[in-house]
Amino acid sequence: MIDVSRSKFEELVAEALDLIPPDLAKVMDNVVVVVVDDPPEQGLLGLYTGIPLTERGEWYSGVLPDRIEIYRNPTLAICETEADVVEEVQITVVHEIAHHFGIDDDRLHELGW
Repeated sequence: MIDVSRSKFEELVAEALDLIPPDLAKVMDNVVVVVVDDPPEQGLLGLYTGIPLTERGEWYSGVLPDRIEIYRNPTLAICETEADVVEEVQITVVHEIAHHFGIDDDRLHELGW
C-alpha cells in the first residue's frame, strides 16, 4: 500500500477529469465528482449515483446533481506505486463517468474497462 495525501489524490482525480475528451466533457450535465476516503461498502473504488443522461427526459429539472465518488483508501490499498495510483484513478474516473452516460458494468467490461 502506498501513502498519497488527500490533496495529492484530489489532484490526481482532477487530472483524470482533464483527460476526458472535450466533446464528452461538454455534454456532462449536473454531475459532481468528489473524493471520499472510504466507500459505503467494501470492494468499491468509485460509485456513481444519479440519473444517467440516457434516462433523463423532459421531466428532468430541479434535480440535485448526480454524484461520482472516488474512494481514496481502497484505491491506495491496491496500489504499490504512485504510477499505479494514477492509473487506477484514471480507470475509476472513466468507469464512473461512463455510468453518467448510461453505460452499464457489463458493457464496460466488454469494452475492457
